[in-house]
Amino acid sequence: MSATSRFGSDTLVAEQITVTVNGILVVVADGTTVAVAVLLQGTSCRRSVSGQPRGPLCGMGICFECRVEINGTPHCRSCQIVCESGMEIRAGE
Repeated sequence: MSATSRFGSDTLVAEQITVTVNGILVVVADGTTVAVAVLLQGTSCRRSVSGQPRGPLCGMGICFECRVEINGTPHCRSCQIVCESGMEIRAGE
């Protein structure tokens, strides 16, 4: 992606990091939320008590529909957490 300003042209390149979602490596741009990484992997964040797939709804941490397990910690709101390199995410279970 390139950006042009009145001072000239610069190239903006986001650093790429790798996280694991349900055992599958997912490459995302630095600054990406866990919710986006889960969606890129193609799974839901969690399942309702009746088995329905659930995902991000409000995007601001109020609804708790985007809960996942991150590095062994359950019930993390994925829409509020930025991915870190090497992060292990369990979702859709």
